[in-house]
Order: sequence, then structure tokens, then C-alpha cells
Amino acid sequence: MLGKFVKVRVTAPMNSYNSRFGFKYQLNYGIIEGYKGKKNSVQSAYIMGIDHPVRNFDGRVIAVVKRKAGKGIVWVVAPKSTRFIVNDIKKAIDFAEGQNDYNIDCLYESSCGAVVYRIEQGRRKFLLIRNRRSAHWGFPKGHVEPGETNEQTAIREIFEETGLRVKILPDFVKKSDYTIQGKIEKSVLIFLARTDESEYTLQEEEIEECGWFTYERALNTLNYENDKNILNEAMDYFIVNRV
Repeated sequence: MLGKFVKVRVTAPMNSYNSRFGFKYQLNYGIIEGYKGKKNSVQSAYIMGIDHPVRNFDGRVIAVVKRKAGKGIVWVVAPKSTRFIVNDIKKAIDFAEGQNDYNIDCLYESSCGAVVYRIEQGRRKFLLIRNRRSAHWGFPKGHVEPGETNEQTAIREIFEETGLRVKILPDFVKKSDYTIQGKIEKSVLIFLARTDESEYTLQEEEIEECGWFTYERALNTLNYENDKNILNEAMDYFIVNRV
């Protein structure tokens, strides 16, 4: 259902009161028309991206909230022109789901990482990692946590994945957009970061392999054109800024 366009018949408009559970709806909430779940059950949905009560809404399914302990699921629907990630959704539905234990599958993902380099005998070496899930070589990166800036996310993820402490260089950030398995729309911000450390410690549950590469080897090792373009832009940055 992620990415599908559906019609929601609103049964609990924004600002209405749920007397059973004792909360006021901070989002419009209703039933997805024309769709039945297991055992012919109706499917409910929160509507994000609308700041006033509505009776009906046509939008895109951006997430599914999977309540644990057999408490079922609920969809999250939003206008096509909007983009909400997991952190946004958790915050928006907390008024109703805050007491529940749940997982969220989301149409959109946002991550931050960096082109990490160090100087070895006068030459730049670049850090690349190979993720266990994708088996592709790329830059260290990860999901933004609540309350973090993008730069803080990049620094934290690099440290968690490799144990390296880095410093973000100013005025370099590149955006890479792509789709995972033809479904999840991912947006990644890549910074440029320097470290004086050479020894890394892998986050073994996520990272299969890691290494330092010269520019030429890194360019040949990276699997995706987006990453290769970013590495080339990093080299241009070094030339222009005489770093």
C-alpha cells in the first residue's frame, strides 16, 4: 500500500474528542474507502499535512503503523506534495499512539553522512564502507534521530559505524536522491569530513567491510553514480579551497 493513492472518509475530524481513550484528535482520522484488510476488516488512517477538519480526503499512503501485541495496524495518508519521515510521523501521532508499542514502515527516508578523508604521507585517503544489507560500497551514513541537526547525524553515524571522530568541513553538502527496491524514496545529505585517525572499529551488525582508498581506487570501488559524482565534487572543493 505504500505510495498508493486512496480516499479517506473522516470519522473523527481534527479537534474532536475521543471519550473512550480521553484525547483530542490532533489529526483528521478516518476509514480508507474501498480497501479491506485481513478477515474483511476496515482499515483506518491518520491524515497528515492538513491543518483543518475535513470530511473526506484523497491522498497518498506514506506509512503504515504496525502496533505490536496483536493491536493491528493503521495507515498514514498525506498530500502528494508533502514529505514526512518516521520522526515526523511519530511526533504527529503521539497524541493517540504514545502508549502503544509499534513499528513504522515509511515511504520516505532521510539520512546524513559524509565523504570522510585523512592525509597519509601527503596523499588523501577516502573512507568507504560496505553495508551488510546492500553489499555495495559507499559513504558512511544513517538516519536522522529526533533533535539532531544534519551535521550531528553525520558525525554520530560515522562514529557508530567506524569509531572514527571527524570534523565537518564548511560549505560542502550534496544531496543524493534514489529509490530503494522501487518503493522507498530516500534522500541523503552528504557532507565532507576530515579525520586524523586511521584505525577504525566496525559496527559489525551493520557494516561488512571498511577501508581507506586513494581517490582513483575509491572512484572505481563506489557502486553508484551519485556517489562517484559526489566524490568528484569533493575533489573540486579541495582544488577551489586549497584544502
